[in-house]
Amino acid sequence: MKSYERDNIRRMTGYSWGEQPRDVNVVKLNTNENPYPPSPAVAAALADFDVARLRRYPPPLADGFRDCAATLHGVERDWLIATNGGDELLRLLITTFLEPGQPLATTTPSYSLYPVLAAVQDCPTVEVPLAPEYSLPPDLAAKANAAGAGLTCVVNPHAPSGRLFAVTELDALASELEGLLLIDEAYVDFVDPDLGHDAVTLLRRHDNVVLLRTLSKGYALAGLRFGYGIAPPHLIAPMLGKTRDSYNVDLISQVLATAAIDDQDWARTNWARVRGERESLRAQLEALGFSVPPSQANFLLARVPATADALALKQRLQAAGILVRHFATPGLDDCLRISVGSEEENRSLLAQLRAALS
Repeated sequence: MKSYERDNIRRMTGYSWGEQPRDVNVVKLNTNENPYPPSPAVAAALADFDVARLRRYPPPLADGFRDCAATLHGVERDWLIATNGGDELLRLLITTFLEPGQPLATTTPSYSLYPVLAAVQDCPTVEVPLAPEYSLPPDLAAKANAAGAGLTCVVNPHAPSGRLFAVTELDALASELEGLLLIDEAYVDFVDPDLGHDAVTLLRRHDNVVLLRTLSKGYALAGLRFGYGIAPPHLIAPMLGKTRDSYNVDLISQVLATAAIDDQDWARTNWARVRGERESLRAQLEALGFSVPPSQANFLLARVPATADALALKQRLQAAGILVRHFATPGLDDCLRISVGSEEENRSLLAQLRAALS
């Protein structure tokens, strides 16, 4: 049978997502979802939604949501774009700002969707290994510039380690890069507020920085697929007016997303609960012999004890109805990435790990 795929699509490998089981009783700690429900305001907005409104197209630019998010972040509306999940923003950045064949730079390890989306655009990926303890490589900008990279993607807090790169580090990186810098803040809501971390300040200092935000993690709306980008207007405008799909975020999503970010009290209470469970889980994993670096995300990267096998542990947990993530890649193949669950879910996980390791 004749293949009609473009050559680069035929050669590439697609993104591998975490398992999504149908069994609702599974303890699901493999895809970094929020263990707590979204704001009651979201449920109320959904209950009050008049389905007759679906006869018409949604607001094309999601201005109601953008106004709410702009107030939250202290910017103007034209600094924001609403997207179908954070992943659509990644695709927009690549198709808007990268010439076909122009490299995308990132670190390794990192979010595995970056090279997949680059390959769709027929762009190579420059992967720069992280420095010890998952710190930013000091030569990231130099290697990106030498390769002619038009876009450099940094996930912060980092995945899969949970390490937080300081704003001062990102400030220096943005200054050194000749192309754009995307700071993927999918997990930033779980950062300890005492650290005073705020990368939005970089947008006033640099004309080449874009921030990615999502409601999937911090706002417990992974099933909604709603994200947004924050950047100076000269970067938002071509995506908003040229390369974005028409009506890219549906009306129900706009209504629910606005209700979610408008209820900051609920969101911040949930973030604090996740942080508390994160530190408790980390301490108990270390007591079992795991090596677990500090995390500012809603997951932990746990290196298994020397006497254990990470893949075998993952499979044993799966047989017991508990899902965690294992990466069969060098440097991570002796680790499990574990999403922070509720107190009950974490207790079930730890009981199974104790039984497996005893």
